Amino acid sequence: QVQVVESGGGLVQTGGSLRLSCTASGSIFSINTMAWYRQAPGKRRELVALIYSDGTTNYADSAKGRFSISRGNANNTVYLQLNSLKPEDTAIYYCNVDVIHLHTRSYDELWGQGTLVTVST
Repeated sequence: QVQVVESGGGLVQTGGSLRLSCTASGSIFSINTMAWYRQAPGKRRELVALIYSDGTTNYADSAKGRFSISRGNANNTVYLQLNSLKPEDTAIYYCNVDVIHLHTRSYDELWGQGTLVTVST
């Protein structure tokens, strides 16, 4: 079984910064793409940033220049550095992980439970 757990959300003022963390643990053979999505109240879930196993990254236009995604040395952790936060960044941020299970070698797409980021004016 594989678990995906996020942390690091909270309340911050406009212009502030936060760092989100996400760790996948359990019976994992390999991890491919890791990504962050967000869902604001009344809106659809949207991709914020993703990072491939080779380190290549992609960002939503709203995240370019302000957010930075990276992976930890153990390759089972992904971070999202949020800078210059705006009220419109307020949302639940979800971690998404593509894994190959250790015992079955089957592919799976897993989600964390989400972490709330609130940006006040």
